[in-house]
Amino acid sequence: MDATSTDPALRLASVVKRYGGHAALDAVSLGVPRGQLFGLIGHNGAGKSTLFKLLLNLITPDSGQLWIAGREVRGTAGPDTRRRVGYLPENLVLYDNLDGLETLQFFARLKGAPLSQCAPLLEQVGLGGVGRKPVRGYSKGMRQRLGFAQALLGTPELLLLDEPTTGLDPAGTRDFYAQLDRLRAAGVTLVISSHVLAELQGRVDGLAMLAGGRLVAQGSVQALRERSDLPLRLVLQASAMQLDALPAALAPMAAPGDLRWQRLDATRLQLQLPRGHKMAVLGRLAQAPLDDLQLHEPTLEDVYFDLRSAA
Repeated sequence: MDATSTDPALRLASVVKRYGGHAALDAVSLGVPRGQLFGLIGHNGAGKSTLFKLLLNLITPDSGQLWIAGREVRGTAGPDTRRRVGYLPENLVLYDNLDGLETLQFFARLKGAPLSQCAPLLEQVGLGGVGRKPVRGYSKGMRQRLGFAQALLGTPELLLLDEPTTGLDPAGTRDFYAQLDRLRAAGVTLVISSHVLAELQGRVDGLAMLAGGRLVAQGSVQALRERSDLPLRLVLQASAMQLDALPAALAPMAAPGDLRWQRLDATRLQLQLPRGHKMAVLGRLAQAPLDDLQLHEPTLEDVYFDLRSAA
């Protein structure tokens, strides 16, 4: 790919893709910097898979342009660019009569990748001990690991991963993201489409939210939280007498209704407050005789539904 490091890993400019009267993507423009772990989220039919197919040059846009590392996907450099992209589809079709190593060798030949990469990649994804076992005997999680290994063939600079943790147990999911961290540290750009928002929340550098084929929002998780302006939640723990005095003590700091209180039990009180009041309220609470204080930001799921409903 071009060596111009100022080019984003991928860029879309006013991309439209229609199927009949339905716009799977409707004038979507976005950019992903190189070396990021980037999340692509949205409901079924939001346009995520269509975007991946366009980047892979499997389908063509009705209008707009797409670039990977400064090269137009549909341009003369398209075939070379495609070889530098790894892709893990949501439902990878495998030949059950082949073993794991033979499967990787098959994909390596299709991609023009060195066969010498196959055995080390099996080890890398935790399948070294079953590489000669027929794929028909693989569990769902093992198939997913094998699919990840084929996406890594050819040492790609961009990885497109569609629901990549499907079938993985918690240990497998943790290992998968640890591998993504190592790839990102090596400069690989990773784009993950996932419905498991809790997995992405603390891991991605940035996100794009799609709804009905349109780009609803793009930015870091924290930036999207601030854009949605959902209330923060504080859980305060103290004696019943101390908790009883807190609402009156904090009331002068906000307009009526801005601070919403809920008694959880004898020693815990929940406070919901606007983001703009956070520092002032925390400063006042620092002087209160509390036993504990927990601050909860809105989850990525909360933010997604809020921004989607406002779009």
